[in-house]
Amino acid sequence: MPGSRPWYSRVTVRRPDAFGAEPTGARLARIERSPNFVDGSFRNPVPTRRLVEGALVAGLRAGVTKQGSKPAGTVPVHPLTTGELAVPPDSGLRLTWMGHATVLAEIQGRRVLFDPVWGERCSPFAGFGPRRLHPAPIPLAELGPVDVVVVSHDHYDHLDMGAIRTLIRSGADFAVPLGVGAHLEHWGVPADRITELDWNESARIAGLTLTATPARHYCARGLRTGTHQLWASWVVAGAEHRLFHSGDTGYFPGFAAIGAEHGPFDATMMQVGAYSEFWPEVHMTPEEGVRAHGDLGDGAVLLPIHWATFDLAPHRWEEPIERTLVAAAAAGIAVAAPIPGRPFEPAAVTEAEPWWRTVCAAPAAPVTPPEPDHRPEQVRV
Repeated sequence: MPGSRPWYSRVTVRRPDAFGAEPTGARLARIERSPNFVDGSFRNPVPTRRLVEGALVAGLRAGVTKQGSKPAGTVPVHPLTTGELAVPPDSGLRLTWMGHATVLAEIQGRRVLFDPVWGERCSPFAGFGPRRLHPAPIPLAELGPVDVVVVSHDHYDHLDMGAIRTLIRSGADFAVPLGVGAHLEHWGVPADRITELDWNESARIAGLTLTATPARHYCARGLRTGTHQLWASWVVAGAEHRLFHSGDTGYFPGFAAIGAEHGPFDATMMQVGAYSEFWPEVHMTPEEGVRAHGDLGDGAVLLPIHWATFDLAPHRWEEPIERTLVAAAAAGIAVAAPIPGRPFEPAAVTEAEPWWRTVCAAPAAPVTPPEPDHRPEQVRV
């Protein structure tokens, strides 16, 4: 009929639940009051490029030609059991790296789960996106009680909708950066179990002090880069032990201030993988991760995270851990490099066992790290 709308203009496209939700109401008002929210978006602590000029084309070419970005064999995984976790750690502190950035920290009788990702793919769509290179060491439903779930930011390889919905049943509280709570509430987490923090804000949860500390990154859940969701690193402190989780971050001078304010730490969980010359300021190289660990203070054990589980960058699969070990040895830093799922106590860490070398696409070889690109920023984000 004349004047009627075409059929395609009447089609309703359902927004995927995995996209989450945008902050509104009091949550949005709090975001807009943040000193880190400027001109309609959150800003990094220092000028930051998400991508360098020409990165899209160059990155596509690198993706076609890259080799060794996946293991040649089956990645060994420790079959973690609830019985194993039921035995308390001798030192009062135990960490279990589940893969990528997911770590279970048992600290002074409490369980803190960082960036829980149990999904087969880090993507909003089934059957699309980077797929796991090894299974989770234990089904999430069998993990047992969790006191606090900590989320660094809302990227799919750090915030997994399916895992969050499963963890609701655990009775856990959730600690997230500003704005990210809107996603959790949209997925069914009760509002009174969500604590949202700005950088340098702290909260007392389950007898522990949790502090959101600055990081150099960004957020994105839907089709565009997020503007109302903050990213963060995290400090978790008890009466006797302290932990640092980097989330995703580029290197910046603020690590020293974090260490001076919140250290000393027993262990740091530091991002060392998924770096690239195409995005040199939003992810650290292994050498930068070791440097950041050193900036945080002396004596802590370094647990390298954000490698081995997903193929997210052009580098070889084992390159992050190999480069981390070289840089850490030069700096005299103790490194924990467990098989995914194998619990360890930072107080008892000895020399790392190079389990990954048995499943590399080719024998691991020394890698010469590229020179970092520190050209001036054009757009501050």
